[in-house]
Amino acid sequence: MTAIDKDLAGKSRRVLIAQLLMSLVVAAAFFALSAEENEWKALSAFYGGLVSVTLALVSIGGFKRANAIALSDPKQSMIILYIGAVVRFAAVIVLLGIGLGFLRLDAMAVFTGFALAQASYLMSVRDRTAARSSD
Repeated sequence: MTAIDKDLAGKSRRVLIAQLLMSLVVAAAFFALSAEENEWKALSAFYGGLVSVTLALVSIGGFKRANAIALSDPKQSMIILYIGAVVRFAAVIVLLGIGLGFLRLDAMAVFTGFALAQASYLMSVRDRTAARSSD
């Protein structure tokens, strides 16, 4: 395992932990603040967070595949990244459709859980050394 692979694995783990923690916090907030059906709204919020975690896992898998062949075939590496973006887009539609249409989860809770987990993804992906140097 190269240093780049170890760095990617460490960042991936940090991203997933941040998203799971945010999903739990949002679910707990919906549980505590919802007067009616608080368990259902908390479950809905957690589902939205898990959709975001699933997208992160798909991204990480694509990044690992693209990184593995980047030096030998940069064009193929870019194709992998583009296909990964299309897969993530389709996964969002399918997973949110399942949650809202089939499972009949609370829409506000699902989208809140999804949005905040995505926000934690963006915050945890940001390069901390670049953030410190811009201050």
